[in-house]
Amino acid sequence: MKKAIITVVGKDTVGIIAKTSAYLAKTNINILDISQTVVQDFFNMMMIVDISAATKPFDKLGADLTKLGTEMGLRIRVQKEEIFEKMHRI
Repeated sequence: MKKAIITVVGKDTVGIIAKTSAYLAKTNINILDISQTVVQDFFNMMMIVDISAATKPFDKLGADLTKLGTEMGLRIRVQKEEIFEKMHRI
């Protein structure tokens, strides 16, 4: 299984989870775990996803998610699990 971490940050609006999840489903990416919070009007979500069967290459996924975030006024980023772990190692 190849995992990736997706983060979504920005002003809370209707449909953030729905639009992000719809894109992932369309590209055959399975959500393994999800955590989201809203603090005042700010939305923060982290997803752990399985990209093993993704129908698009990783670079294209990143570009598509960045574009989706821009369209919704958010910042959406995706990192491979091993990079995320190395960056956040204590």
